Amino acid sequence: MAGKHKSNGVSPVSTSSPIDPFLADQGVLLLDGGLATELENKGYVLDTPLWSAHLLSTRPEAIREVHRAYLEAGANCIIAASYQASIQGFLAGGWSEDEATSLLRTAVILAQEARETYLDSRPLPLRPLVAASIGPYGAYLANGAEYRGNYGVSKQALREFHEPRWEILTSASPDLLACETIPSFQEAEVLLDLLSQTPHQFAWVSFSCHDGEHISDGTPIRDCAALLDDCEQVVAVGVNCTAPRYISSLIEQLHAAMSNTEVVVYPNSGEVYNAGTKTWQGTSEPLSCGPIAREWHARGARLIGGCCRMGPAHIEAIGAAF
Repeated sequence: MAGKHKSNGVSPVSTSSPIDPFLADQGVLLLDGGLATELENKGYVLDTPLWSAHLLSTRPEAIREVHRAYLEAGANCIIAASYQASIQGFLAGGWSEDEATSLLRTAVILAQEARETYLDSRPLPLRPLVAASIGPYGAYLANGAEYRGNYGVSKQALREFHEPRWEILTSASPDLLACETIPSFQEAEVLLDLLSQTPHQFAWVSFSCHDGEHISDGTPIRDCAALLDDCEQVVAVGVNCTAPRYISSLIEQLHAAMSNTEVVVYPNSGEVYNAGTKTWQGTSEPLSCGPIAREWHARGARLIGGCCRMGPAHIEAIGAAF
């Protein structure tokens, strides 16, 4: 859906979305899976408020290895380890502001490095994309607020949180931004405003949802889709970090509200996290991902991947379905 009509009055430097070549060639853009949960599967303990972002300082090679694993699984787009990263979070963890700035840029650079070394070993006609993750304010709070959206703060406070990180991440030249796990309509408005002020940048916006019709703060996802549909810089709107059983309904809701924008979905595995035992309950078979991904594609999703507990085997199974 290239050449969308703009409502923000600002044209991107390029009117060609970075996802267009993949959709023209393959009909789908295959995203990666969960980063932090894959690091945990490899034995890394992520018990700090910074979650996987802590490894940007202590074990950057581990992050690079996970990016490489997703590329080898067939992902066309890898998402940088900046979801939990923020200037405020790093400062609280004892880093200086200069160090925090460097670590945010490192998140994008590690993904770019993983892509280049992968392409050195396996040249591809289309270069995989690197998306810089823009996690919600709730991820910084580290109290589960990204699944509720009840921040109790003003738009100005949200802007003051997001703007420094936004400027740093975009300066690292990602192919696009992944504004993800957004639980709040108000926060989506703030991110859209920041996007309009960086006219060279493309982004997708995906929400955390608690049922088949509403994002986490209770706003109908149709309203969120309508807000974003006319912005040319928004290449896709959708859902992530949400139970798979809600995805088909949410795709229908998104399509009902949008005429110009692709749909992105990358749900969790369906397993449930038990905070008391700090364990995941349930199972997720990679081979089951292919058929359900085909169903989502048939309903209109064009960017498809996985989030928490969805690893390289799941992404490979999704890719094999297309």
